[in-house]
Amino acid sequence: MFLVNMNFVDMEQVTPELVEQHRAYLASEYEKNLLLFGGRKVPRTGGILLSQHPTERALRAVLEADPFIQSGAVEYNITEFTPVMASQSFSHILPA
Repeated sequence: MFLVNMNFVDMEQVTPELVEQHRAYLASEYEKNLLLFGGRKVPRTGGILLSQHPTERALRAVLEADPFIQSGAVEYNITEFTPVMASQSFSHILPA
């Protein structure tokens, strides 16, 4: 599993249109259950994604085509982790 930490580097480029393009682009990854959660940081300095892409390489390929990244408005870093505890509602994501 991967935690993606996105940071805005050029707020002037973060327009409502770019945000909509970013969300529309990622929608298929949510439909495939490869992205689990995503949302804004508070305060709004970027966002967080929780991914279960099979490899970091696969995730990076998706991120590099994201309009946020391509515009230069956002940088990201990835942290791979293994979940070991979850609430009952999310226990299905734990490794067997």
